[in-house]
Order: sequence, then structure tokens, then C-alpha cells
Amino acid sequence: MRAESLEFLRAIQETPSPSGFEQPVQQIVREQMKSVADEIRTDVHGNCIVALNPTGSPRVMLAGHCDQIGLMVTYINNEGFVHFESIGGVDAAVLPGSRLTVHAAKGIVEGVVGRKAIHLMKAEERDKAKVEMSDLWLDIGARNRADAEKRVAVGDPITFRLGMARLGRDLVASPGFDDKVGTFVVMEALRLVARRKRTCALFAVSTVQEELGLRGARTSCFGVDPQVGIAVDVGHTTDYPGADKKGLGDLALGKGPIIELGPNINPTVGRLLLDTAASKKIPHQRAAAPRATGTDANAIQISRAGVAAALISVPNRYMHTPVEVVSLSDLDNSAKLLAEVCLQIDGKIDFTPK
Repeated sequence: MRAESLEFLRAIQETPSPSGFEQPVQQIVREQMKSVADEIRTDVHGNCIVALNPTGSPRVMLAGHCDQIGLMVTYINNEGFVHFESIGGVDAAVLPGSRLTVHAAKGIVEGVVGRKAIHLMKAEERDKAKVEMSDLWLDIGARNRADAEKRVAVGDPITFRLGMARLGRDLVASPGFDDKVGTFVVMEALRLVARRKRTCALFAVSTVQEELGLRGARTSCFGVDPQVGIAVDVGHTTDYPGADKKGLGDLALGKGPIIELGPNINPTVGRLLLDTAASKKIPHQRAAAPRATGTDANAIQISRAGVAAALISVPNRYMHTPVEVVSLSDLDNSAKLLAEVCLQIDGKIDFTPK
């Protein structure tokens, strides 16, 4: 991966963007793309829409959501301990002992998630399989409620402690790869397309609030009104101990983007992705998606009178944990595949299923 792209990736990974609080990451996206785009705008929902040739035809939308799962301060008790609830699908089992960051009005506040020590638990508590969020709290080192309220407030968003770490030559670990890598890939694809002759109007959209129900994709797709829409999200790998390959397929890091196939995918766009990957010798994997996916592709497909939708998934280990792992080469190949597909889309292709 080129150095500038790696720094862009690091910048968005190390900037907080829980659902509903994506503004800091969108600022980075706007700054990164201003030398490339013909037009950049942010809608009232917070989606950042970066366009090339915006008056061209057909209109193609690439969508990657920039929001990450997180938590929110809900209550501060008399002793100064902070209680919280999830923003999106946070697994309470990964929280005990975690280091979290509260993004408060006066700046970041570090804390650790506390839980009753195992020595002090009753037998039935130790045997309890499920960790309940109500059994946890955030310790920010406050002396009491008044001391805590000088630093944090009800409604403040919380994230896992942010930071991207290299694992070997090609892998990186970080919270929030779901789905800041989607935003990264669609912006990189637009950058690659900008250097070459193209026909379509291309809109790369960093969408918001996907983790709360595909909300940003719904509003931005309605506004862009594309004929073709390709979402980029993350997909579960099965290259770790105990993975269910029968249910999910044989999917691994470093083997290229996952091209999803199923009813959420327009047959023509799906075939175009597969054929382009083969002809351009871009490593790729296939995955079955036998129902509506839980991604922006779902919302895009059924926007207005319908959109020719598709989905590329970036392979991801340990999704929705503080240590999500992806491959840098998979990110590069995802952007390259998207760019090559967009360069082929013109007004001559009929995306109506026949």
C-alpha cells in the first residue's frame, strides 16, 4: 500500500466515529479527497458525498459506512463510576478489562471497564455464561459524582481505545475496521478512477449510522439517485480455529475482496465484478448471500424505484471487537476492483434482470 493511502487509513481508524458522531472522520475524508474530487458535499444526515463528473451518466454510487460501534454514557453514580449502553451491536463479553475512551466536550477521558473480581463472585455468578452490560461500569478515576461530572456527561459517546497496529507484513489490527475500511476503499477507488478516462458520474459516499439500521445509505442513496450502487463492507473470515466454513464459506485474509452473490445483488453487476476480477487478475473470493444482507447494499437496492446493487466485502477477523484484523493487500485489491468496474460502466449496459 502506498504511504499516503496508509496514512489516510490510519487517520480514520484513529479518529472516533460512533454512529451519530461521525463528524471528525468526515472532516478527514473531505480533506483527503479535495484535490481529487469535482464536488464534495455533506448532507443534513452527515453523509459525505464525493463526486467525479457529477452531471454524467449513468450515475454510480459507491458506499462505505464510516460509523463504528460504540457506547454512550447513561448514568454516573454517587461514587463517580460511569454506566453505559451500547451504540450498535457491542458484545458485552469483550468489555471486561477493556480500556475505553470517552469523547467528552472538554476532550478525551480514558477509563477502564470494571467488573466484580472472580474471587468475590458467588458460584452462580461464576457459572453465568452471559455477561450483562448492566453488570459493568467504567472507572475514570473519579473521586465522586461531582468529580466525574467535571469531565464527562450523560450522552457522551465512548469507543474502544483507538489505535492501529501492524501484525506481520500485511495484516493490521484496530477497532472500527467495520466499516471504516469501506469508506477507505470507496475513496481510494474514486482516486484511481480520477486518473483515467471515464463516462459515468461517480459518487463515493462515506455513509453514516449503518450500525443503527442502514440509515445513512437510505438517505444518501435517495439524494444521489444512482442507477448502480455498490456497497463495501466487511465480511467474516473462516481462517481461524473453530470457524464455520459450511455456513459461511472458505474465506481468508489476504486472498482478495469477497464478491457476494445472491438476491441482494443485481445479476449484471455481480457478473461484471466477477468477470472484471478475472480479466484484470485481481485476487478475489466468492460468498453466498442467500437473503437480504445486513449492509448498505440492502438499503441501496430498494431505494426509490430500485437500484442495480452489489456488495464487496473486505475479509475481517474478530468483527465487533477491539482487535478486528484485515489485510492491506485486500484493501488495495478491493479499491482496484471497484475502480476497474466503474471504468466499464456506461450508458450501453442494461442492468435490468432478464
